[in-house]
Amino acid sequence: MTQVLNIHPTHPQQRLLAQAVQVLQRGGLVVYPTDTTYALACHIGDKSALARIVTLRRLHKHHQFTLACKDLSELGTYARVDNMDYRLLKRATPGPFTFILRASREVPKRLVHERRKTIGLRVPDHPIASALLAALGEPLMTTSLRLPDHEEALRDVDEVRQAVGNRVDLILDGGSCGLVPSTVIDLTADLPEIVRQGKGQLDFLDR
Repeated sequence: MTQVLNIHPTHPQQRLLAQAVQVLQRGGLVVYPTDTTYALACHIGDKSALARIVTLRRLHKHHQFTLACKDLSELGTYARVDNMDYRLLKRATPGPFTFILRASREVPKRLVHERRKTIGLRVPDHPIASALLAALGEPLMTTSLRLPDHEEALRDVDEVRQAVGNRVDLILDGGSCGLVPSTVIDLTADLPEIVRQGKGQLDFLDR
């Protein structure tokens, strides 16, 4: 049965974050709020949990997976970035953006895009998401909670519970989220490419 924890939206309780970390470390799926929409996450190294996410969202085999990071200090471990792109990332994070970057060897192969050898990286600007990542001490494999039978993202926990049933292990209820997903920006070419226009101002691209 899915557990729901009512967590404070701006000052998340450490004991509740610790419960969420335990669920993730045991291979569970956690729904949590971000600065864009509610998102679905699992431990970066858990193959079976990732398979559950693929099934739940009906993701195709060429889906671009994303890691949520607490800050840019984790960036160099999981992606290859030149100085110019790093300065751009520093201006844009934390924020509602997902950046497509060249994956490093530290990224599990099942998360790397099969053809492009890339990984998505995101530093969310939300107290609960940031605190969860800090408590875990490593990035999360994450994807927006946008289910195949729903045209939009799920905005509140009642909708989430009704839609996912018992297919996730824990929901962190931080109140209503937005409906607009992150803006996806590809930094692997000579110039940044907007793959998906979502939330956020793009003035930081004027480099």
